[in-house]
Amino acid sequence: MKVTRVRLLEHGLRGHCPNCGGSTISQPGTLFKINPACSVCGLPIDRGEGAFLGPLVVNYAVTVFALIAPVIILYARGQLSSTATLTLAVLLGLGAPILLYRISWAWWLTIYYFFLPENLPANLEGGAGTDE
Repeated sequence: MKVTRVRLLEHGLRGHCPNCGGSTISQPGTLFKINPACSVCGLPIDRGEGAFLGPLVVNYAVTVFALIAPVIILYARGQLSSTATLTLAVLLGLGAPILLYRISWAWWLTIYYFFLPENLPANLEGGAGTDE
């Protein structure tokens, strides 16, 4: 395979295209515009209706389990007041999904292709579009 799972994870953590490694997931200078396909290798990114559900789940999971849950645990251990907990939870719950929107698309594609790396165009017979 041209794009191994390790290489795929490297691309995903940087928020880049899982196929070629280009930073072409979203349009530069915009917060919510996702490209329909990678401009370097042509990998479909936005696959039409329902395509937003994968990134939505990733975004929700990161927001709830990595950001809000630790705040609640700190409150339960008596290290945060109820006011601080509520304030942090609301700020994180509203702000994190907005800030994570673009990267959640890359993470979703990484998760998808991590389990199906043979479906990446670069890994198909005669495929092209890797950074190697």
